Amino acid sequence: MGTGNNAKKKKKKKKEEEEHRDYDADITSHYDSKEVLTSGNPEIDKKMGGGIPAGSLTLIEGPNDCGKSVLAQQLLWGGAQQGFDIAVYTTENTIKSLLKQMDSLALDVSDFFVLGNLKIYPISGEAEDSDGDSTFLDMIIDDLSKKPSEMVLIDSLTVFVTHSSNNEILNFFTACKKLCDTGKTILLTVHSYAFGEEMLTRVRSICDAHLSLKLEEMGDKLIKTMEIAKIRGAQRTTGNIISFDVEPKFGLRIIPISRARA
Repeated sequence: MGTGNNAKKKKKKKKEEEEHRDYDADITSHYDSKEVLTSGNPEIDKKMGGGIPAGSLTLIEGPNDCGKSVLAQQLLWGGAQQGFDIAVYTTENTIKSLLKQMDSLALDVSDFFVLGNLKIYPISGEAEDSDGDSTFLDMIIDDLSKKPSEMVLIDSLTVFVTHSSNNEILNFFTACKKLCDTGKTILLTVHSYAFGEEMLTRVRSICDAHLSLKLEEMGDKLIKTMEIAKIRGAQRTTGNIISFDVEPKFGLRIIPISRARA
């Protein structure tokens, strides 16, 4: 009886190992296509169910210093490796500081920038006042609709949505969704405090993917966590909550929960 049970366990374990290998191969196969936006890091992509389907509108939200920009840069790097034509609108960096920051995290994209596959547009909060009849949200949609970029990252929306009405915010996200329906993949980072609770709920429902980042206290340490709240159309079941850290010359590294609590 015991021998029979052991044989079943070994057979089950072998099947699980084969499925695991097939899953890993399936994920890395996306790196040569544009059907799914990946981070370029198999461990992270596995937690995201293989990656974010192209043509998705993704919201990356959380408090200060929780890793929103680094996660966005990891996805930017992955998209560049896959051959996406990318536009980045940043309120957080200049062109030089963004390229330098990504290089310091082993996410060098300078070659893609030089070749013109990556375009970086630094913007400031003052852009809001550049046209009395148009908000920045209106202008960015107008600009996006004219550009051929396949992938767009806006890091961050916070300074603009905090000065926008609820209707302006909803119109912006709805317009982004329509652009995604034409094939663009759009990622937006924002601080959670930028929206009221009701507006945040409505914005999340419009988006195809929602990644919620937090800082959690574990003992005497602050640990960054990412909840993969949803990825519509993900090819596999997504992970729930990931603990991670940001390391120089490496980038975003997943930390096992047991180690994070130690």
